Amino acid sequence: MLKDFLIRLGAGARVAIPDDAWRTAVVELPYLARLTHDELARLRSLAEQLLMQKEMAGAADLMLTADIQIRIAMQACLPILNLGLAWYRGWSSIVVYPGEFLVPRRLADGAGVVHEYVEPISGEAWQGGPVLLSWDDATRAGTRGGAPYSVVIHEFTHKLDMLDGEPNGCPPFDRRIHAGLDRTQWQATLDDAFERLNAELDLIEARLPDTIDPDSEEADAFYAHLPLDPYAAQDPGEFFAVSSEAFFVDAARLQLAFPAWYALLAAFFRQDPLGTPA
Repeated sequence: MLKDFLIRLGAGARVAIPDDAWRTAVVELPYLARLTHDELARLRSLAEQLLMQKEMAGAADLMLTADIQIRIAMQACLPILNLGLAWYRGWSSIVVYPGEFLVPRRLADGAGVVHEYVEPISGEAWQGGPVLLSWDDATRAGTRGGAPYSVVIHEFTHKLDMLDGEPNGCPPFDRRIHAGLDRTQWQATLDDAFERLNAELDLIEARLPDTIDPDSEEADAFYAHLPLDPYAAQDPGEFFAVSSEAFFVDAARLQLAFPAWYALLAAFFRQDPLGTPA
């Protein structure tokens, strides 16, 4: 457990990530290569603070090692690198499963009939509650079906979106650091990008052969032409989370598809993976 690395300083305490463990974790996440020495040092400090402030627990018999906690914390802190840990306020725990886990759902259809089922998922952020993660998915620092993928970044950016209520793709702004952001412009740019993604998805699904299940691996080749994972088309809240994954993991692809939206994300996160000052 990472608590083994606690260093007591007087009446307080902090988590100290060992140098070798940190270096190994950084190498395994290729999208961190763009960070300067000072930025990596700040990311490490934020990860240590996160591990001190949040309670991380293993579920379904997962042995929660220091390496697991370090890799989750460093991905979680990348979006707040220039925002600060206070943006993860209002909740206290992270639950990590070994792989996908089942979550019960209740859905009322148009006729008012309630359907109950369980859904296998790789992550979920609860309003005012914990972040749930699949460790198997958290280790995949690559792509899913050709689209950028980081379940940790995805769920933690949902937490940013939830700071002012239900996730709707419009996180709150802090006027001290987001003076250039305008809510009306944000909403209009979000709506435009969201609608264009849905239009592209509709075209792909219209051309998908009847013999191919849209949820199967066979369909991946068709959806690979989308600039984002199809899940982003669910609603504006998911669009924000999925495009935030792309912003940090595959920035060039997102910027090419949605340059105006990319610019707003750079202004919000106060960093630009492509190197242009935000």
